Amino acid sequence: MRKLITAILFISAVTAVGYVTTNGQHNKKATKSISQTEKAEWKKKLTPEQYHIMVEQGTEPPFKNAYFDNHETGVYVSAATGEVLFSSADKYDSGTGWPSFVKPVDYSKIAIVKDYSFGTVREEVVEKSTGLHLGHVFDDGPAERGGKRYCMNSGALKFIKK
Repeated sequence: MRKLITAILFISAVTAVGYVTTNGQHNKKATKSISQTEKAEWKKKLTPEQYHIMVEQGTEPPFKNAYFDNHETGVYVSAATGEVLFSSADKYDSGTGWPSFVKPVDYSKIAIVKDYSFGTVREEVVEKSTGLHLGHVFDDGPAERGGKRYCMNSGALKFIKK
């Protein structure tokens, strides 16, 4: 029974397709699908953990990841492409155990996709150029800084110290 439930959850996560929004605006364009050929290429380029998070839409354990408690100055780039996505200036301690940001460096580098997996609706953050999973965005961030919490996976990012 447990295997069946796991399989159903996996299938729903893989088939969850929504509408891309950028900076809160729906544009009814589905996110870039990742082909089998692209998946094979990513498997060669990414570590197993990065592949699980970015291609398979996985997550890492809270409080046991590289950047949740990083307080150094710098930028966070995509682990897949090296594209600058987030800045330490916009990072804050959300208490969730994952690196959290109030905004991306450039909204045009990400897309927000409705995620219908696990019996709920969330807003998934993907790298716009690749369609790779980065994390999720929630409306429980600091009100004085826009109210958003971009909850990212450390495994989808690399930190570059300034």
